[in-house]
This record gives sequence, structure tokens and C-alpha cells, in this order.
Amino acid sequence: MNWLNWLQGFAGASPQEWIATVSGFICVYLVIKRSIWCFAFGFVQVSIYTWIFYDVKLYSDMILHVFYIGFQIYGWFLWKGAQDSTGRVIVNQGTITEYSLWVVAIVVCTSLLGTIMTIYTDASFPYPDAFTTCASLAAQWLLSHKKLLNWMLWIVVDIVAIAIYWQKGLFPTSALYACFLVMAIVGQYQWYKHDTLNSKKGQPIS
Repeated sequence: MNWLNWLQGFAGASPQEWIATVSGFICVYLVIKRSIWCFAFGFVQVSIYTWIFYDVKLYSDMILHVFYIGFQIYGWFLWKGAQDSTGRVIVNQGTITEYSLWVVAIVVCTSLLGTIMTIYTDASFPYPDAFTTCASLAAQWLLSHKKLLNWMLWIVVDIVAIAIYWQKGLFPTSALYACFLVMAIVGQYQWYKHDTLNSKKGQPIS
């Protein structure tokens, strides 16, 4: 794959993929800003990607995005009741035990889903695709519940996803996830800074 092929693939991307890509970028930007409107743009993004991933036989990702649709609604209601005076969501630190249990769950889920996809479907990259599915669901749950370290999990997911989408020729999507990777690093820093400032002020974190 050379740069000319990449640019040709980029230019030939479908309008649907471009809409999903732009919506996803806006969504993550609003998450960093702790704005509840992230879920509106996220809803557009994941609805379109459900079809895109079915079309390219990334079935685990397709299933993931069906769950994402529900998570956008779920997250909206959780964030709606946990905003500060500026309208931004209040960060929850989470616990080591909680994060550790999620890591174990991701490993088990990836093994099971990857095996099922390998045996019963013609899925591409069944285990990496299963990992991004299971880890993304965990990260989305942590995000919906405003957990501070949800970004760390997104960083790992983004790295794996970039490689998968590049190999499948989803070039705008691979570029989007490269942006997601950078934004996840920024998001972790911004949420950590917010949490630290609130802790110093003696404000409760909920």
C-alpha cells in the first residue's frame, strides 16, 4: 500500500463513510469537552457504521455498533443528571478493582467472540475485530458512567482499529481512528486535569 493508493481510496470513499467520519470526529471532541451533545453526533456516527461494517464483513464491529446505538441513548440520560453549573459532566474516578474486572472481562469476551467468528462466519480478522468490539463496549460503559480512565482503554482500541480498517481499505475510517487516538490522549489529560482541580478544591467527584 503506497500513498497514491491511500489517497485514491480516500477520495473514493462513500458519502455515508464521510458523514460517519465527520460525525465521529465531532462526537469525540465534545466528549473531551464533557458536553452531553456528544451523544447526538455519536448516534449519527454509529448508526451509519452499523451498515458499513456489515458491508465489509467486520461482523463483530457491526454488532458493536448496534450496541453503540443503545449506548448513545443510555449515556445521554446518565450525563443529563450529572452536570456541573457550566453544563459539563462531572468526572468519576473509578477504582482499581473496577478497572481490573473490566480487563478480565475483555480477555474472556475476546476469546469467546473471536472463536465464534472464526468457526461460524467468514469474518475478516476475527480475533482483532472481536477485541475492538469487547474492549469498545467496556470503554463505552466506562465513558457513559463518566469514569476517569475510560480514555486509556480507548487508546488501545484505537491502535488496533487503525490497523484493521487500513487493511480493509476503509481509509477515511482509519484516518478518523488516528484522530481518535490523538484525541483520546488529549481527552485523558483534560479529564485528569479536571479531576485533579476538583480534588484540590475539595469538591465531591460523582
